[in-house]
Amino acid sequence: MANDDRLIYLTSMAQQTLMHYTNTALLHAGLKVTTAQAGILFFLKQKDKCIMSEIGQVFNIDNSAVTRLIDRMEKNGLVKRQVPSENRRAILICITPEGLEEEKKARMIIRTINGKIKADFTTEEVAAYAKILNGILVKFKVE
Repeated sequence: MANDDRLIYLTSMAQQTLMHYTNTALLHAGLKVTTAQAGILFFLKQKDKCIMSEIGQVFNIDNSAVTRLIDRMEKNGLVKRQVPSENRRAILICITPEGLEEEKKARMIIRTINGKIKADFTTEEVAAYAKILNGILVKFKVE
């Protein structure tokens, strides 16, 4: 399998392995979030009070999936919904103080995992890998 060149298969298996590993690490650290939920917290820390459709666009997931993620995060006290007085149809998603704490802890764990991924590779190999992944994102971006 060392010379396997099935790139879609390898990418898919690597993604599944990393998500499982990261979710397990977050759980073992006592965090309430999954990798997907941590990503939303990272986004909200940068851009708090955004609408759910914007989260869906950023993470390329449909509105129903965003709603389910936000429901679970709200139940855990990490985010809250807010209805602005100027547009009662819009629902803003806001990170809570608990969400900020969870974000900080999740960021440290994920930073450690990124370090483990890079550990056995040269700087040049990591840069080449990042270039390939970014190339895939650009080339196959769904509009």
